[in-house]
Amino acid sequence: MKLKLAIIYGILSWLLIYLISLNLEPYYIDNNPYINIFIPISTIIVSIIFGILYIREFNENEVKEGFILGIIFFICDLLLDNIYVLIVGETGILNNYPLHIISMLLLFPLITTLLGYLAHMKIELN
Repeated sequence: MKLKLAIIYGILSWLLIYLISLNLEPYYIDNNPYINIFIPISTIIVSIIFGILYIREFNENEVKEGFILGIIFFICDLLLDNIYVLIVGETGILNNYPLHIISMLLLFPLITTLLGYLAHMKIELN
């Protein structure tokens, strides 16, 4: 377990997801106010990228490392969301916060554990 690297990737993933959502916010608020699909899609893409970068360092226990990485990503997301609300004072993030927590709790560990499982598989192409 490389805790320092996992925390750095968790912080970077939160920052990248925030920047993507900040840049795409005018498009999905003006055009589709009831469906917020850009946040989950950006979360999936970013967690796959950082999950691959992290899991490729391991040769054994990839599934366990992937699950732990997903939990660390979730904890980083939770802490950085709360710090963001306290420092910036923007409470718009709190409108659907229980839904955000549930989706992040499902997405991060599920994606990174699946990446660990895929890294664990031996694939031979003939």
